[in-house]
Amino acid sequence: MERIDWSGTGWEELAPGVGRVRLPGWDCTSGLVVGEGAALLIDTGSSLREGARLRGDAGRLLAGVGNAAGERARVTHIALTHPHFDHVLGTAAFAGVEVYGPVGIDTLFAARGRDELRSDAVRHGVPPQTAAEAVDVLVTPQHRVSGEWTLDLGGERQVLLANVGPAHSGHDLTVLVPGGGPGGREVVFCGDLVEESGEPQAGPDAAPAHWPAALDRLLALGGEDALYVPGHGSVVNAAFVRAQRATLAERFGVS
Repeated sequence: MERIDWSGTGWEELAPGVGRVRLPGWDCTSGLVVGEGAALLIDTGSSLREGARLRGDAGRLLAGVGNAAGERARVTHIALTHPHFDHVLGTAAFAGVEVYGPVGIDTLFAARGRDELRSDAVRHGVPPQTAAEAVDVLVTPQHRVSGEWTLDLGGERQVLLANVGPAHSGHDLTVLVPGGGPGGREVVFCGDLVEESGEPQAGPDAAPAHWPAALDRLLALGGEDALYVPGHGSVVNAAFVRAQRATLAERFGVS
């Protein structure tokens, strides 16, 4: 696979073919994992405009990347880590992709759930018309992950999707890139199970009693040396995740 030049793009390279960007507004992370002729985008932002920005970014980053047949790489897969507005409302900006999410997300994306999603976006500052436009074309994942699901992106690049929720929300998915980091370190996209730029948020759909166990599962997947990519904030290590687990356990009175 050709080396991607991440410099000057606003994206942070985590490993060869693995990067992420912190979107403005809610400091929400979106990730990109590139294989041979295929690529996985992790979370799509808070609006169709942010989705279009991510699509444009991916197009530029992948401009020189292709497979042995000479086919140019593009975003072929999307993984949604959980069903909150700032992570899912840009999905419709991508056409012809395979979308993955935690099992149960399809129920939340039904009519009543869409009304709640729109209201939540507006309550957090998304303009009403912008929120309505995105919710009207909201993409329900075709593939719902209940346990673990391995995606083959070609060129020996595989990623593991793991449903570790409920925790931060009723439905939480993580993405593990095996051996993707420096020196073969794992890279784990955590969604909002982990937050670095502020206290972890527990809304009405959170499952506080299960959150520490979800972080135990996250640590078991990634291991001690992994790079952990939070839904909001800077990349952290296992020690940070353990400390946040202890804080959440004390906060919610669980072990």
